[in-house]
Amino acid sequence: MQASQDPDSLTAGLAGPGGVDASAELSERMMELIGKKARATTVFGEPITADGITIVPVARAGFGFGGGGGGAGGGIDVRPLGYIEIRHGVARYHPIRDLRGHVIVPLAAIAAGLAAPWIIRSVMKFRRTRHR
Repeated sequence: MQASQDPDSLTAGLAGPGGVDASAELSERMMELIGKKARATTVFGEPITADGITIVPVARAGFGFGGGGGGAGGGIDVRPLGYIEIRHGVARYHPIRDLRGHVIVPLAAIAAGLAAPWIIRSVMKFRRTRHR
């Protein structure tokens, strides 16, 4: 069954006094719709088999939903973690390294350390000229 993206189809058939039940059911429908999209295949696609080797994608998926003040919204967060390689009946996990934690953060720390003396001198110079 294909879930419809049409907002009117989400609210169709909702009942309840004052819209309280309707709101709860709309929330459930929205979470179900968003939850179907939060999967490893959203990032990687389906497992692939070639030459006796199967590659299975591994990802962390989650979704959030909230509403208030007459509005509602949701979002999906799917992050690739790695893949499982199945070869000759043996499975091995291969992580995908995140360059942000291993390269970018240390480089930013080094740059900040090198820039600190220049920033301190500039602030001190500004303070001296401001007090005159």
